[in-house]
This record gives sequence, structure tokens and C-alpha cells, in this order.
Amino acid sequence: MVFALSPARERIVLWLLALTQFTVIMDFMIMMPLAPQLMQAFAISPATASGAVSVYSWCAGASGLLAMTYIDRFDRKRLLLAMFLLFTLSNLACAMAPNFHVLVLSRAFAGLSGGVLGAIGMAIISDLVPADRRGAATGIVMTSFSLAAVAGVPAGVLMGAHFGWASAFYLLVGLSVLIWCAVAAVMPSMTAHMAARPAPASAVLPELAAMFRVPEHLRAFLLSGVNMATGMLIIPFISPVLVANYGVKPAEVAWIYLAGGFATLFTARRVGAWSDRAGKHRVYRIVAAFSMLPMLLLTHLPHWPLWALVALFPFFMVAMSGRGVPLQALMTTVPQPARRGAFLSANSAVQQLGTGVGALLGGLTLSTDAAGRISGYGINGWLAMALSAFSIWWISRVRSVPAAVTGAGRPEAGAAG
Repeated sequence: MVFALSPARERIVLWLLALTQFTVIMDFMIMMPLAPQLMQAFAISPATASGAVSVYSWCAGASGLLAMTYIDRFDRKRLLLAMFLLFTLSNLACAMAPNFHVLVLSRAFAGLSGGVLGAIGMAIISDLVPADRRGAATGIVMTSFSLAAVAGVPAGVLMGAHFGWASAFYLLVGLSVLIWCAVAAVMPSMTAHMAARPAPASAVLPELAAMFRVPEHLRAFLLSGVNMATGMLIIPFISPVLVANYGVKPAEVAWIYLAGGFATLFTARRVGAWSDRAGKHRVYRIVAAFSMLPMLLLTHLPHWPLWALVALFPFFMVAMSGRGVPLQALMTTVPQPARRGAFLSANSAVQQLGTGVGALLGGLTLSTDAAGRISGYGINGWLAMALSAFSIWWISRVRSVPAAVTGAGRPEAGAAG
């Protein structure tokens, strides 16, 4: 079930999805380099600051599970616009938060809306692009990670350093409004997936449970959750550790993220095309194995000058974003087409839960001494390496659902033999 567009129109839609995801990723990532400013403004610890990251992830995960019940029932464009508008309003509430409790509540609402946008985007890709080109298409959309790291996060950090942390969220709101208008004007209506009659309301909960009874789904969900937890053991604490332990100034963190994002700007699409040629399983294994070295270096840093940190960070960012490209493309091939939107919503929920688990577990291993230095970060690096090794082994078990299996996980009539 592929929605036919001209190559030029298809590319425009893919870049609009990339810009939409740019705002979602910037929203999520900006909390991490802003952590030192939030810790100072609200007098909170690194673990408490990571809690603001976790609450977004928990709510995004719950929202993704709920989206399984409705994502395939609506026009993809209208659903995207509705959730994007709620996401923008949530970030406006973040910018206006008078205290940390209100900020956390606003982050929760941002998670409820933003957590669905990734699944909607992947469902649109699946409807637009055949499987043999889906890796390259995913690479275009995953460029949003690079754009967020190159432009969004550094701009937000610099604005936060000079005008206060709330200015970063005001910037995000302004960008979101512009992108929302572009999506409304350019993206076509997409209703081909609605040709199949939706399940009645009484069947919603059984279908939700059935999604988690298909062995192929469960194996894919485990890989997605572990992959996200791996990165979140490290990423939320990079900025606080650099500022507290290595004397990096908050404004200088922007240059580190800029270098990393600039590198991934050139690699995301190439990794996507590579995964189409060489196979998604193989490319994931190679990139995940490579990622173990910069993870270990970043969590066991000697006292390097700023230029050395700027030189190291691109390797970490390229590896972490590179893992996601073949993995996301692989996820679109697992479910049957009629249940793709629901499966990708569930997968997005699992990824967000993995993000929350990683950030929470990473925060539990850290402690701050009387001098303000953060210890325990090295433990996070070893845990991330262990999870990476597991994911390299486990990905060979992730395969497509056989055509003879229905969305409820039972063989179709006449399919036996």
C-alpha cells in the first residue's frame, strides 16, 4: 500500500517530515545542554534534571501506546498537523514556566504530543516509499537529528546562555509555527491506508494486546528499547559532566554539539543508502560496534582542552545517529502493511520508554560531591557498551512478520501448510 507521488513531490514531503522531526529532536535534546542552567536556576541536582528528560519519555511512551488505537483511522496529514499544534503549545508552556514543577508538567504534555509525531512520520514514509528505497528515505528524515545538533541545539544553548534558558523554548515555538504552516500548505492528504475498515471500538483493547503477542513484534520492540536506553545512559549527562568536571563553559557546549551535528549532516543519508545496499542488519551491527569506542572515551575523559572535545564529539554523534538509520528502516519492514501505523506507534512508545529507562538509570549511578564534581559517569559507559553488545547479537532475530500471520497473531484461514 504505497501512495504514489512524483519524485520531486516525494522529496519535498520527506524534507517536511525531517523539519517536523527537527523540532521534536531539538525539543528533546535541548534539555540536556541546558541542564547546567536549569540546575542553577532551580537549585536541582543532575538526577533531578534528568527527571525532566525522563518524564517527557514516559509520557511520550504512554502516548505512543494510546496512538495504536487511532493512528490508522485518520488522514495522516490531519493527524500530523493536530499533534504538531499541541506539541507547539506545550513548548510555549515550557518557555513560560515559572518554576521547575510547572516545567516538568509542561514537559509531560510535550511528551504526550511529540511522542506520536515520530510514529506518524514513519507511517507516512512507509506509505510513500517502497521497502527497497526506505533506508535512503529514512536517512533523509533522520537528517533532522543532524539539523537539530548543527543548528537547533547550538542556537538554543547560545540563546540560553545570553538571554536565559526560556529563550531556547521561545525559539523552538517560532520554528514550529513556520514548519506547521509549510506542512499545511504543501503536504498532500493521505488516506489510502483507511481503505481497510477499522476495527470496532470493542476490538481496540484486544488488538492492542494482540500487537504484543506477535513474536516478531516483541523481538523488534526489545531491540528498539535497548538501542534507545544505550544512548540515554550517556547523552543527557554530557553537558553537566563537561561543565562540572572539566570546566567547560555553558556557551562552549554549543561548539561541541555544533561539531557533532555538522558531521552527522553528511553521514545520515549515506548510512541510509548504505543500509539499502548492504542490508539493514549488517550496517546496524557495524555502526553499533564502532559506537562502543567513542562511548567509552566520552565517559572516561582525561582533562582535554576544548578543541580535543570538539574533535571527539563528531565520532560519538555519527555513531549514535548512524545506529538509528538502519534500525528505523528495519522497523518499517517488520509489520504487515495494514497494521504498520499501529506497530510504529507501539515501537515509538517502546523507544520512548527505553529513553526514560536509560535516563533514569543513568541518573541513579551519578552523584555530586561537595566541590560540585559529578562521579559515576564511567559506570554508564560500561553499561552502554554491554547493551550495545547485546543489540549486535539480538538484531539477527528481528525479522518481518510472515504474510500468513494476521494482526492478531493467528494464522489466517487456509494459510496452514
